[in-house]
Amino acid sequence: MDLDHEAARRRTFAIISHPDAGKTTITEKLLLYSGAIHMAGSVRARKASRHAVSDWMQMEQERGISITSSVLQFDYHGAALNLLDTPGHADFSEDTYRTLAAVDSSVMLIDHTKGVESRTQKLFEVCRMRQLPIITFMNKLDRPGRDPLDLIDELSTILNLQVVPLNWPLGMGRDFKGVVDVFTREVHLFAGGRHGQDRVETRVISFEEARAELGDHLCDEVEEQLDLLDVAGDGWSIEGFLKGDISPVFWGSAMTNFGVEPLLDFLAEHAAHPATRAALTEKDERIIVAPEEEAFSAFVFKIQANMNPRHRDRVAFLRVVSGRFERGMDAVLGRTGRNLRLAKPHSFMAQERSIVEEAWPGDIVGLYDPGNLRIGDTLATGRTLRFEGIPRFAPEFFMRAVLKDPLRRKHLDSGLEQLAHEGVIQLFHRPDVGYQDAWLGAVGRLQFEVLQQRLLNEYNVKCVLEPLPYTVCRWIGGKPEALDWLKARRDYTVVHDRVERPVLLSESPWPLNYALKQQPGLVLHDVEPL
Repeated sequence: MDLDHEAARRRTFAIISHPDAGKTTITEKLLLYSGAIHMAGSVRARKASRHAVSDWMQMEQERGISITSSVLQFDYHGAALNLLDTPGHADFSEDTYRTLAAVDSSVMLIDHTKGVESRTQKLFEVCRMRQLPIITFMNKLDRPGRDPLDLIDELSTILNLQVVPLNWPLGMGRDFKGVVDVFTREVHLFAGGRHGQDRVETRVISFEEARAELGDHLCDEVEEQLDLLDVAGDGWSIEGFLKGDISPVFWGSAMTNFGVEPLLDFLAEHAAHPATRAALTEKDERIIVAPEEEAFSAFVFKIQANMNPRHRDRVAFLRVVSGRFERGMDAVLGRTGRNLRLAKPHSFMAQERSIVEEAWPGDIVGLYDPGNLRIGDTLATGRTLRFEGIPRFAPEFFMRAVLKDPLRRKHLDSGLEQLAHEGVIQLFHRPDVGYQDAWLGAVGRLQFEVLQQRLLNEYNVKCVLEPLPYTVCRWIGGKPEALDWLKARRDYTVVHDRVERPVLLSESPWPLNYALKQQPGLVLHDVEPL
């Protein structure tokens, strides 16, 4: 197959939102409309046998929240779409940030009854930092909500972004009838859908025909809003969208399937193609790797252990950057220079897996891994590369694991090591004690709850987590004498992370500021150095 053609038809995107904005629901409905699934399960009816196809973990299915990112791959209208469903809860933000490093665009989901919420704003800033094109979907139009013009103004003001509605809602709540194409004024009327389980019926009629069918009151209000957009709204261009300067806005209800198809059509036709990536060579020279380069390259953005607990598997998720991936090929691991055989590659639809014979730039490949790979690793053929930009953030909460049954020590150690590798928690130890009394760090408290449940379900280990007093964590850099100064003082706690980097823990920021003043050669990092 032609490399340029295959890369050009890839669309790799993430769905991001504040918790409970309907992210997993819209994920299911995109799959429904693409034909990847034939009937959507109710996301809210968690006691039923069907759960969201992107939520495979038992805890996700019980609570109705996404805890870990899921990879879903499907075709639609000639485009190959790679959808990454990310956790909405702030306690799992680190997984979301890593996922955003692996996509080329994102869909920002907003609950139109609430508008721009704090988590949405933070995720938007991460997208802006990565210069990701953003598509906005105003969700939950099946409920009464805020005035559409007010929402557009809020979105533009708070996010400091040009927002251009490509369609406009006809009513809301029980009166939500469909959407109007802003440029052609064609009306898409929706009906049916069997409570969101099936595709809805769509009729496309003129605005005047809609007026005759729906009445003057609703259509006069919408026409007035559209006229205001023509006068005061931002101008639309695909180039501006792909640069990240303009966000197109769609309206709909993921629960009832109203407005899902226009969003999917736009993703297939206009979402960003695979982008170039910055990398460092073996000599630390910075280069740009383009998707159409013949040499294969990819990076690991996620590791997931025990997706199938019966087989104790460990899967490293690769984002292909350039060239063609082939099953069984050899590649160089940039961190060590070691040559690895890339065997047993899979694509995923939640828990369902299929063997991958080949993959192209933009694709996500799940690679069975016995423990050779880490998050942020680069694989390439013919050269040693290290891609930039896979972050690990400083934890804010700390615990120590107390084992109930001392005979399960090896199982606990194995579980902590595996779960630390995939980013569930971060693992630290004191040099004089070692991992017999491991300290655990997390960005959010719920990560510890996930840890306990997975240790119990996957490793048959029951442990109690005791809180530690620390709230600030920084990786130590700079001059060696600054590190020696910290270690010599009893009022500073220095531990090592799982790759033996020195880390400073503190109960408050004040001791860190004092150390920086006393030791000008000291450097403290709140993101793990690459």
